[in-house]
Amino acid sequence: MKSAIIANQGDVLMTTNKKKLLLTDSMAASGQALLAARDDIETVLFPHMMTGEPFQALLAEHAPVSGVALGATRMGAPELDASQSMAVVSRIGVGYDAIDVPALTAKKIPLMIAGTANSPSVAEQAFFMMMWLAKRSSELDTIVKQNKWSDRLDHTPFDVLGKTVLVVGFGRIGTRTAKRCAAFEMNVLIYDPYKPDKDILDAGYTPVSDLEAAIAQSDFITLHCPKTPETVGLMNAARLSHMKPTSYLVNTARGGIVDEDALHAALLEGRLAGAGLDVFAQEPVDPNNPLLKLDNVITSPHMAGVTEEARDRMSAAAAKNILSVFDGATIRENVVNQEIFG
Repeated sequence: MKSAIIANQGDVLMTTNKKKLLLTDSMAASGQALLAARDDIETVLFPHMMTGEPFQALLAEHAPVSGVALGATRMGAPELDASQSMAVVSRIGVGYDAIDVPALTAKKIPLMIAGTANSPSVAEQAFFMMMWLAKRSSELDTIVKQNKWSDRLDHTPFDVLGKTVLVVGFGRIGTRTAKRCAAFEMNVLIYDPYKPDKDILDAGYTPVSDLEAAIAQSDFITLHCPKTPETVGLMNAARLSHMKPTSYLVNTARGGIVDEDALHAALLEGRLAGAGLDVFAQEPVDPNNPLLKLDNVITSPHMAGVTEEARDRMSAAAAKNILSVFDGATIRENVVNQEIFG
């Protein structure tokens, strides 16, 4: 590790071995301040969209690098090799589909996420999208702005009161989304094959094991599962065919969980009423994506978990995760690849 001179007391030069960190410039001041307060750490900011060979080159330039705090930047074996001394990879968020987890695990490097830091924000966005669709907000806004007041009864909104919502995934975000739906007196179904029915029942909701049957009886479906080989294409043409023509699909989880071509076809054919999408299979989304041309689709640019407050919480959590590893007190509940402790 390279040494840095920190003081000159008489004829004695005092040095310390600083750990170098690369931080995406999307890390909020709350996280940067926690790291800046440490005199054993040196930080380097890099553009949050940097990935691939440019990021590898940056790692090599500053090697040895002991830790990184990442947004959407990809991280795998080439980046680990370039860093020479990676001890921890920390996400400023909770998703990690851009990270080669097996590559980290093979080197016993923890991949850490921000815990529940952005869970309330994503849950709010999911519920907001449900309410926006139910209240026909886009259509009614257009009616007023285009002076088509007499058309308002052609776009009558409806209540979520008494409607059935299917929450797919009962983790950090799904549990919070369910609470918000229940507070509005909705009938809440939970599909999560990894959660015991008792946990769901104890929380006051109805567990379901037959996904297709649950889809068929739901007025809203909101997705809160991670993107894994098992969940890619989870909402495919076959499952979309079970939706009611009056129902809505909301995805604030990850692009690829919904088959976008199948969703577009179902919407065009009137086999569901609309959709709210915060995530897409390709991001930034292709401006020619046909879903963007539909009036009954509302969108946002993968921002459900990126509120002002969530950025502060996620950045602080990412910094604390890194420091916990350096201090020999790893926050184990935030480690994705738990097998490194075996």
